[in-house]
Amino acid sequence: MAIAYNWLYNISMDNLLLLHGALGSADTLTPLQQALEDKYNIHKLDFSGHGKSSIPQEPYSMALFSNDILSYLDTQGLDKVHILGYSMGGYVALYFALLHPERVSSIFTLATKFAWSPEAAEKECRMLNPKKIKEKVPQFAKVLAERHAPNDWKQVMHKTAEMMQQLGAVPELTAANLPQIQLPVRLSIGDSDNMVTVEETLWAYRLLPNASLLVLPATRHPLEIIEINRLAYEAEQFINNCLPVTKIV
Repeated sequence: MAIAYNWLYNISMDNLLLLHGALGSADTLTPLQQALEDKYNIHKLDFSGHGKSSIPQEPYSMALFSNDILSYLDTQGLDKVHILGYSMGGYVALYFALLHPERVSSIFTLATKFAWSPEAAEKECRMLNPKKIKEKVPQFAKVLAERHAPNDWKQVMHKTAEMMQQLGAVPELTAANLPQIQLPVRLSIGDSDNMVTVEETLWAYRLLPNASLLVLPATRHPLEIIEINRLAYEAEQFINNCLPVTKIV
C-alpha cells in the first residue's frame, strides 16, 4: 500500500497532487509543497515500495503506481486533481490520465523520460548498482537508506531497475496512446538535463493534443538542485491558465 500525506483542506482551493520520481519519496517534495501550499491543497504520497510504504511482492510498474493514485483519491474523497509529477512521477501521471481522465484536471511534468528502449533502459540500469553506489557515493547510499527505512534501499533499487527494463521492452506511453490524453499538459525539461533530452520531451509534446512545452534554462535533472521557487511559479501559472492551446508544430 502507498503511504499518503495530506494537510489542512481549504474548500476554496484547487487540489494539487505531487508525485515523486524513481528512488524518491513524498519527503523529497516537501520544498515544493511549502512553496505551493498557500495556493493549493497539496497532496503527496509514497508510491508502493518507496519511502515509508512497504515493498510489494509484485514488480514495480506503472499499473501499480497508477492504482496508488486511484486509491489515494478515493480514500481522500477527491473527484479530480491537478498533478505535478517529477521524473517518473510525470510518467505515472500521464499513464493514470489514460486510464482515468475524469479524475485529472491538468498535468505538469518535470524531467520525465519518454524515450524508453532496451538500450535506454540498460543505460539507466547501469547507474542502479547498489554495490557500486555504496563504494563510490556512500553519502547517496546513506540518503537512500534513510529515505526508505525501514525498507532495504538496495531492494528498492533492484526493483526500480527491473521496472526500467520492462519499460525499455514495452513502453507504456507510445505514439499510439499519447494522443488520447486530451487534458491540458505542460511538459517541462531542463536544458542541462543529462538523463532526459529536450528532443524526447518535444516528441511527447507533439503527440499530446493539448500540451505546452517549457524548457528551463541552466537546469539539470536532480530535484534537489532545481530552483524550487521558479518551478512553483511555472506550475502555478500553468494550473491557473490551463485552457486549450493552439500549437504550431
